[in-house]
Formats: sequence, structure tokens, C-alpha cells
Amino acid sequence: MTPDSKTPRPRVANRPPVEHLRTALALAAAGVPVLPLRAGKVPFGNCHDCAAGACGGRPHMKHAGPCRCLGVCHAWAAATTDPAVIASPAWATAWRQAVCVGYHPGGAGLTVVDLDNAEAMAWARTALPATRTVPTTRGEHWIYRGTMGSSNAVRPGVDIKSAMSYARWLGPGTGTMTALPDAVRTLAVKEPSPVCPAPHAVAVPTPGGGGECRHRTPAYLDRGINMAEQRITEARSAVHTTVYRTFLAVLSTHGRCGCLTDAHVTRLFTAAQAKGESPRHCTDAWTNARTRLGL
Repeated sequence: MTPDSKTPRPRVANRPPVEHLRTALALAAAGVPVLPLRAGKVPFGNCHDCAAGACGGRPHMKHAGPCRCLGVCHAWAAATTDPAVIASPAWATAWRQAVCVGYHPGGAGLTVVDLDNAEAMAWARTALPATRTVPTTRGEHWIYRGTMGSSNAVRPGVDIKSAMSYARWLGPGTGTMTALPDAVRTLAVKEPSPVCPAPHAVAVPTPGGGGECRHRTPAYLDRGINMAEQRITEARSAVHTTVYRTFLAVLSTHGRCGCLTDAHVTRLFTAAQAKGESPRHCTDAWTNARTRLGL
């Protein structure tokens, strides 16, 4: 047959991308749930019964949970490790249109910290423990062992992809994967909004017994305040959350005894302000902690 022949040639583009399929099957064999991603690096559209993204594990939706459709549906919940599904005719059309392989980090027991720019990467190098890293188009994926809730924009240029989420597979990466640290978990913690405006000074009543805690010794209180100051001072990230949680811990132990004095509170506020917190934020965090505990 000559190059000028009018006989139609097989259209290679209609065949499922072999490399994507091979990658998907290899990942599935390693226990990583996979799915094809279309242009824009997003999942394929949902079926008629689950139109407009009404499924995919949202608890209030009728079709929540793992995908049971024949085709590729339900966003992250379509991800599977079943080779029969991955290579099935029902998925063939999706593979023909796929631009890359996606995976469900939470389903593989992983959390991906998606760093979207140079500033985010610079922050991660100082704030997070080293772990396996994978280069992306604009930044890096830092991958940890362990799962948590997914959350977008936990700080500028930083998303968390784990449970009920998906990520692009960009290769195995480099470095040793480490356990998911608290520094990442706290990024997704939302601090309560201030209950009401509060003055910059907080007065804590001193009991008539001279300030000694009724069920602890004064030395115990001193150690607790020292540890609280140290926790705030050593915070490498999520300072707002660390301050709030530290205030909550101090108040939960000593807030009902009347043993805390203005001097103790001033020490905590001073430590927080040394980390960049404003007097107003310190007061709001203290007020929120008291309100949560019913003090």
C-alpha cells in the first residue's frame, strides 16, 4: 500500500492510551485506586442519575459512596484497584479521551500537600517535615503516609488532597515518605469566628485562697504555663490555631479553679504576640476558648 492510497488507515487516537492504562494497572496492583482524568485534569462527567456532581460520597446525596456505574463517574469515588474495571469496555471511551491518570490519595492511605507556587514551596521547606516530593507543572506534591480530610486553600497556594479527593499521578517522586505530621493536620482546622468584640485586656479573677489551684499544686500550674509558652514559641506553622488550642488547653485545666492570674495570661499573650499575633487576636482566641468551655 502506497502513502497515496485512499484506503482508510486505522485511527491510532481511537485506541486507549497504552501508557495511561499500563500506569493505572500498575498503580492498582500496588493498592492505589485510580481513575482517568480528562482535559483540564478533572474527572469525567457524571451519569444521568448523578448529574451536576450530586454524588461522589457526599453524605446528604442519594448516590453517595463508591461508584457503582458501568462507566467512569462520581469523581474521586470512581477510583478503583480492580483491574477488570480499569481495563473494561465501559472505561475504554474514558481512556481514549484521558490526558492523564488520577488517583485517590485517601484510598491509598496517603495525604498530598499540593504546593502550587514557589512561595508555597519555600514555606513548606521551613514549616513541614521532609517527605517524598513530586514535581508538578507549577510546584510540588508532598506526599505523607496517613489520611485526613481534604481542604482547598488552607493557606496561599496550598491544598490538601486525601479523603474524598483525587490527585494527578506524576510519577513516584523522590525522597522517603514520612508519617502525616500534626503540622499538616492543623492546616485544615478552622478556628471559630470571634463570638463578640472583646477588649484588649482580659481580667481573670483570682480566688481568695491566694491563687492556688484547688486540685493541683502551684508548681503544676507553673509547669503548665511554661509548657504553653513553649508550645506557642515553637510553632512553625498554623500559629493562629496553635494559640487558640493552647489557650483552650490551659483554660480546660485551670479555668474553673480561679488559679489563673493576669500575670499568667500576660505571659501567654506575650508569647503569642512574639509569634506575630495581634493583641486583638489574642483576646478573641481567649474569649472563644472560654466560650467553648462555658466559662
